[in-house]
Amino acid sequence: MKNLIPQEVVEQKIFMIRGHKVMLDKDLAELYGVKTKVLNQAVKRNIKRFPEDFRFVLSRKEILRMSQIVTSLKFHKSVSVFTEQGVAMLSSVLNSERAIQVNIAIMRAFVKLRQILSTHKELAHKLSELERKIEKHDTEIQAIFDAIRQLMKSPPAKDRIITGFRPADRVK
Repeated sequence: MKNLIPQEVVEQKIFMIRGHKVMLDKDLAELYGVKTKVLNQAVKRNIKRFPEDFRFVLSRKEILRMSQIVTSLKFHKSVSVFTEQGVAMLSSVLNSERAIQVNIAIMRAFVKLRQILSTHKELAHKLSELERKIEKHDTEIQAIFDAIRQLMKSPPAKDRIITGFRPADRVK
């Protein structure tokens, strides 16, 4: 049962909702090879295992927003989503060989996603540092240009002293 589900398939089913990386009950049921109703019944029988930070129900507004991505959602009255911890808990509720293999694939996808997000955060931090350095350099460069412009300005006419060459007609 190795590589039961390609990791790319799992990764495409992870969404960011309310600041959490989650998977829809419908997608999990599909991956586990059960009906969504069966998955949700198993969860309800073991509801103490699924606190709000493991599983939550989407509001109608969230369902409609998600239906732009997952078109079949707009017809559902209730959609449960599971965080990474909730998906891990599902393996104890849905105790089959397929559930175990699916959970392994899902956990690997969550870990990979976390690594990608961590890399992006590091890159974003480095980019911010670079922007600050550039802004500082921009300020310094602007000061240099301002100083050069000041040096390039000719002094006012009355302050001008002409030295050196005199035209021949003025020589006495």
